[in-house]
Amino acid sequence: MLTILFDGVAYGMLLFILAVGLAVTMGLMNFINLAHGAFAMVGGYITVLLMQRLGVPFLVCLPLAFLGSGLLGAVLERTLYRPLYRKPHLDQVLFSIGLTFMAVASADYFIGSSQQIIQLPEWLKGRTEVGEGAWMLGMGHYRLFIIAVCTALTVALQYVLARTRFGSRLRASVDDQRVAAGLGINVNLVFLSTFAVGSGLAGLGGALGAEVLGLDPSFPLKFMIYFLIVVAVGGTSSITGPLLAALLLGIADVAGKYYIPKLGAFIVYSLMIAILIWRPQGLFVRQGGK
Repeated sequence: MLTILFDGVAYGMLLFILAVGLAVTMGLMNFINLAHGAFAMVGGYITVLLMQRLGVPFLVCLPLAFLGSGLLGAVLERTLYRPLYRKPHLDQVLFSIGLTFMAVASADYFIGSSQQIIQLPEWLKGRTEVGEGAWMLGMGHYRLFIIAVCTALTVALQYVLARTRFGSRLRASVDDQRVAAGLGINVNLVFLSTFAVGSGLAGLGGALGAEVLGLDPSFPLKFMIYFLIVVAVGGTSSITGPLLAALLLGIADVAGKYYIPKLGAFIVYSLMIAILIWRPQGLFVRQGGK
C-alpha cells in the first residue's frame, strides 16, 4: 500500500510539472492551449536524441530540454499565439489542436513512430525498501528523484508568482492589460516570458517522464486528457489547486490500475466528475476571482 502511494505521488508530481504551464496559460493568460503536450514531447525528444546520438549525460539534458522547449514556446508565442489572444476560445481550441496534430505528424515523419527508450544513470536505477510485510515501502530511486525535482520546482514557481515583482506584474497584466501598460509594464514581454517558462516546464516534464510515461509521437494526444483533468479539477487561479489535483489523479490512477486494472481509467474519471459536481470552479479559487 505504501509503495503504491509513493508511486502515485511521484506520478502526480510529474503530471503537475507537465500540466502547470497549461494552468498558467489558461488561468493567468486566458488562453486555451491544447498543444501544451507538444512542448512536453519536444522536451522528451531533445533528451532522447542528445543521449542516444551525442552521449550527453542525463542530468545535462534536463536543463537543455527546458531551454529548448522554452525557446520554441517563445518563438511560437511571438509569431502564432499572440494574434489569437483576443480571439474567441473556439478559435484558440481549433488552432492549438491543429498544431498538436502537426507536431505529432512531424515527430512521426522525422524521428519515427517507435517507442523511445532512455538509459538512466546507474544511481537512478536502484530501489530502496523500508519496513516489512504489508507496511513495506519500496522507493524507486528515479521516482524519488522525480519527487525531489518537482517539489523544488513547485516551491520556486509558487515563490515567483506570489512573492516577486514579476508575479505581481503578471497578475496586473492579466487583470487589466490597458492599465498595466499605462503603469509602464511591458505586457507583451510579461506574456512572452510566462508562455516560454510554461513551455519549458512542459519540456522538462516530458524529459523527466519519458522513462515513466513512455515517449512516441502520440504523446501529446495520449496525455492531453490528463492535463485537462489537472487544470479542470484544480482550478486555474492558483498553483495549489493543480498540484492537489495532480496528486489525487496520480494516486487514483496508480491504485486503480494496481487493484482494479480493468476499471483504472473509470476510477479516475469518476473522481473527476465527483469533484467537479462538488466544486465546478475547481478545488481552489483566488478570492475575488471568477
